[in-house]
Amino acid sequence: MKAALITFPGSNRERDMRLALTKANNGKPPIDVWHGDADLPPGIDLIVLPGGFSYGDYLRCGAMAAHSPIMREVKKRADQGVRVLAVCNGFQIACEAGLLPGTLITNASLKFICKEVNLRVETTASDFTRKYRKGQTIRVPVAHHDGNYTADEDTLKKLEDQDRIAFRYADALGNVAPETNLNGSVRNIAGVYNEKKTVLGLMPHPEDATDPLCGGTDGMGLFESIAESLA
Repeated sequence: MKAALITFPGSNRERDMRLALTKANNGKPPIDVWHGDADLPPGIDLIVLPGGFSYGDYLRCGAMAAHSPIMREVKKRADQGVRVLAVCNGFQIACEAGLLPGTLITNASLKFICKEVNLRVETTASDFTRKYRKGQTIRVPVAHHDGNYTADEDTLKKLEDQDRIAFRYADALGNVAPETNLNGSVRNIAGVYNEKKTVLGLMPHPEDATDPLCGGTDGMGLFESIAESLA
């Protein structure tokens, strides 16, 4: 797997993401790419947009980063089928750039949320989740102020009908209910795919659940899924 890790001004999870990708890729680290670069290295089969606060979240989360020079190339490669993983602020950027449907708005509580949460795996029919079981509950951290996913009814129907919802906020037994919805996201959605399931965006941080010393390894399945799919 040859991965590119994009860093924006204000990114702060790129180091965690690098460690997770390296661990899943037999010790081979991703290639670091700066947001101001115009090109991506040849032969890249995975592009990662990490979490953080690109451009300080000024204007609107992800809106400025979506127009960074490198994003033109990211969108071009995504159109060609290169896999894209967008986490937290990366998810916001991907939505703003049109790589994914919907948008992320302020949490319903109007507060920053930083805690571990349970996610239910909604589909394993993707290169990102093939190592999980459908309906499996995993536990990973979240850290966001604007993680409230929303979309219009037509978009939501397409996401449901086309099996494009990746994860939902749930309890430890995998039950999805209003009380398990930590940020107000419509239908408890925590992550979605594009139409071809080659782009995945999610608010929780699987890269921070890949080492027992950090509290758990439930996020490792995502990175192992990608590495196995792109081997």
